[in-house]
Amino acid sequence: MPLGIITRVHSRRARPTLRLLAEDLTAGWESPLPLRLLADGTYESLHPLSELPHPIIAKATNSFGLDAANDNFVGPIASSTKLRLLEIKIAQWRGGVWEDPETGVNWLVVAGLAKGEHQDHDDFYVRVKRENDKGDPDRWLPTNGDHRLLKQETMARLLTSWELSVQAQMLDALRAVHSGGSVRIEVQHPFPDKGLLAQLTLVVTPVRESGYEADEIELEIVPASGFAGSNLSWQLTIRALISFSPPEQTWDRYKDSFANIGEPGAWTARLVELETLVENHELAESVPGTHSHYTHRQHLAGRTIDGRAVRALCGAYFVPTQDHEALPPCPTCQERFDALPR
Repeated sequence: MPLGIITRVHSRRARPTLRLLAEDLTAGWESPLPLRLLADGTYESLHPLSELPHPIIAKATNSFGLDAANDNFVGPIASSTKLRLLEIKIAQWRGGVWEDPETGVNWLVVAGLAKGEHQDHDDFYVRVKRENDKGDPDRWLPTNGDHRLLKQETMARLLTSWELSVQAQMLDALRAVHSGGSVRIEVQHPFPDKGLLAQLTLVVTPVRESGYEADEIELEIVPASGFAGSNLSWQLTIRALISFSPPEQTWDRYKDSFANIGEPGAWTARLVELETLVENHELAESVPGTHSHYTHRQHLAGRTIDGRAVRALCGAYFVPTQDHEALPPCPTCQERFDALPR
């Protein structure tokens, strides 16, 4: 993704640098987990950095949020003339926040305790003045590693926001047809300048026959030109299917169409559940399969890595993420496997 696209959508909420986390905040944590993750170098697991459980980080986030009009800080730190730092404080903790003029992101770049009536060598204000007069305060600025994590966090936030909007679209569609009917949905790409991602058609058909009553549902997903077979198109497919019926292995697929069968009123009941999820801004979670399936080993190797679905002998599509040895075999797969010529 081009850097120019991401920089326009970064959250301006204050966030700490990796240097600050490792060097300045060696105490005061409400949980030991961040220190363990820092020691292990698993920085991606710290996301989102602006929500890490430390009082000075929480203060920075509350002081520099999404709306600049609500910024709340003490003022510029007078002794920091080489680097413009805005002061925040909570209890004995003090911090300096720097705003990146290119991205608008606010960074908590230095922090420490106010102690010894500002005579102590490790006092926050003494340290800032010493670095300004005799050192290089630019070393506190975010590094390439910080910017890399920012991009990852921004992308994760944008995709989550997009998935929530897709889920809301599926709710609107289900409202229209849960008791029967057809509706068409257009889903846009997460980045508006890329336009239409796919066109979906949702059909619910109540069947009331002697000896058979069910509400059949079919979802056709036709990606726009250029997006067929893309990871994002598949992510849309999974999000749409989960919105209607979370179990991964209950959908039958033929080309671009997915079909499922529920008891009478099943999609009306799902409508209520989906309304609660959308209202709470929560994403529906997929329900893993309950059986292991037979599929081609060559397909498994690549699809396990890229998170794409494979087709089993029984016809079910599933993403190979579970330990198949811990699940009972699918009876239909087993029957068809046993029937194969040896």
